[in-house]
Amino acid sequence: MTVHTQDLADLPEEFAVFPLTGALLLPGGRLPLNIFEPRYLAMVDDAMATGRMFGMVQPDKRLGAGDTGPGLYRIGCLGRISSFSETDDGRYLITLTGLIRFTIVEEIEPLRGYRRVRAALGGFAADISVPPAEALPYARADLLEALRRYFANAGVEANWDAISTMPDPTLVVSLCMACPFDADEKQALLEARDEAERARALLALLEINAFDGGHDDDDDDHPPKAS
Repeated sequence: MTVHTQDLADLPEEFAVFPLTGALLLPGGRLPLNIFEPRYLAMVDDAMATGRMFGMVQPDKRLGAGDTGPGLYRIGCLGRISSFSETDDGRYLITLTGLIRFTIVEEIEPLRGYRRVRAALGGFAADISVPPAEALPYARADLLEALRRYFANAGVEANWDAISTMPDPTLVVSLCMACPFDADEKQALLEARDEAERARALLALLEINAFDGGHDDDDDDHPPKAS
């Protein structure tokens, strides 16, 4: 799924990042987030006042922690806040819509406790300029069969009516983001060269994890569980 509503020249090169293991944002995807830590409440406040954008990126467990927190994967995804509400207890419930992937060039001075980066976007210009593929690089039935086995192993009851009506690009993005794959598996999906490669990687992960026992979860401000 590709986003066509942004011009590359209009996107920031310096922005806040929200490091969160297991939370995958892809271009065109919609990620619900429950924000409650003070530094991330401040981050959302500032984003709402300046273009409504910040990046999602996963901590990289292979890297040591620095002054600002855990080491980060170099590639993340810039998103725009597309819905916002505040709860009675002061939390923010937001939806972040993915725009374009980025490569971190360097981390810059934090602001109000949250982390910020200078990033390069040009290497992922296709995320906002290339029309989405109309079909999967394999039979849709193969994906659905792998998904049935995966959900059966995980004890998940899926909404098959909704799944059956999703266009192929939407289905791939939704499954990549919603399935509880490991952090390195999520990162591999994010870094896929194009939509066809991502779809192939998704199918392979579903088939592998259909016989796996589960994954670790992270703490912090979590996206709600996918239904």
